[in-house]
Amino acid sequence: MSEAASEAGSPEPLDPEDVARSNLYSLVSRLFYAPADPNILTEISRGAAVEATDEEPNALRTAWDSLRDACRGAYPALVRQEYESLFVGVGKAEVTPYLSAYAQPSSPERYVVRLRDQLAVWGLRRREGVFEIEDHISGVSDVMRWLVETPQPLADQRFFFETYLYPGAAPFCAAVQSAAAAAFYRPVAAFALAFFELEKAALDMVDSEPRVG
Repeated sequence: MSEAASEAGSPEPLDPEDVARSNLYSLVSRLFYAPADPNILTEISRGAAVEATDEEPNALRTAWDSLRDACRGAYPALVRQEYESLFVGVGKAEVTPYLSAYAQPSSPERYVVRLRDQLAVWGLRRREGVFEIEDHISGVSDVMRWLVETPQPLADQRFFFETYLYPGAAPFCAAVQSAAAAAFYRPVAAFALAFFELEKAALDMVDSEPRVG
């Protein structure tokens, strides 16, 4: 989406859990990057985008089921209208998708500078032609997908998640769920938050030192 890896080597095969994590980060990134189109609505409603299994925690399964129901009843034109009202707006969006506004509201530019510096350490950069700033929820989710897929050490994943994703993503999801214009994107945000909470609980168990800049 709004981030790209530079000169990454061939990744090692991932175990099924990390494949699922990568897919979930990719899905969250896609859902918040642009209005859900008919293809992704169909994929989610059929369960093709993410396989919900009995082994998954109840909160994530419940959120996934709600998202599938929302996709089954969604009209692409209305989804686009809602997306633009929520995240684009005329003059000012109802909900900003830029995480610095939540994680460091007193100095969002400092957050973005630190984020860019960290991405440079990993050889990551914003793709040409992408106008969203790096702290867009989709871009930060995409970085987590890359960290899982390459794969980077769990300590590095925990560092990035705790420093740059969760502090802004949790209040962002709450803001979407409480927004007056939110209908389709309310279960989208609930699903994203359920996944982030699951990730937080899992990464909290990682206690080694990160190899980051």
